[in-house]
Amino acid sequence: MEEQVTRLVSQAWERYQKAPEDHRFMIAIAGIPGSGKTTLSQRVTNQLNALHQASHPGSDPIAIFVPMDGYHYTRAILDQMPDPVKAHARRGAEFTFDGESYLKLIQALRVPLDRAITQSIYAPSFDHAVKDPVDNDIEIKPEHRIVVFEGNYVCLDRKPWSEAAALMDLRWFVEVDRTVARERLAARHVKAGIVDTLAGGYERADTNDLPNGDEINALKIGNMDGTVVSKEDQGWA
Repeated sequence: MEEQVTRLVSQAWERYQKAPEDHRFMIAIAGIPGSGKTTLSQRVTNQLNALHQASHPGSDPIAIFVPMDGYHYTRAILDQMPDPVKAHARRGAEFTFDGESYLKLIQALRVPLDRAITQSIYAPSFDHAVKDPVDNDIEIKPEHRIVVFEGNYVCLDRKPWSEAAALMDLRWFVEVDRTVARERLAARHVKAGIVDTLAGGYERADTNDLPNGDEINALKIGNMDGTVVSKEDQGWA
């Protein structure tokens, strides 16, 4: 996996170096649930910051990681949907995310930077303890010239996701064997307290996560800039 990460970081760093100073360089990393895209996004962000620090010692981080989880609809909004039971059971499906608000964030970040007037822009995070988003919890500062986005639908070929993806500088997809994803997801659901048993974790993966993953694989945009094959090796996922 490390060779793949190094390749992507090199691609991003080379492209970033050529970007205008008033341009935020934005990367979208998509994949099905359990693909390891969060791990990849964090590693890419950290390595880009390390490269910047090496050439600008003592400077502030230039890259920031923004997961898509903060754009889950709240449980209160799910309660108001036509079929609340289905909405809660399928939480994580595309229709349970606020894609329009996510697009507005991307559009705001695409406005050219101006040191005299540009202020911080805030994105929501997700609190797994309360199982709901936290508004304005991630501060994207003017000095954050590189923003790494991660999520199931950040490269989905369906509006508004496709409109946001079109504004990215790089779009990467993390491929994973369905069986590997299923094992990761079942264990994750138990650890997060979503289910009590591993059997319950497999059931949730089979009835929600993996059907969502099938949609993501079928509807991902066609102009990806890179692909990573997620494998089980030391320190990954």
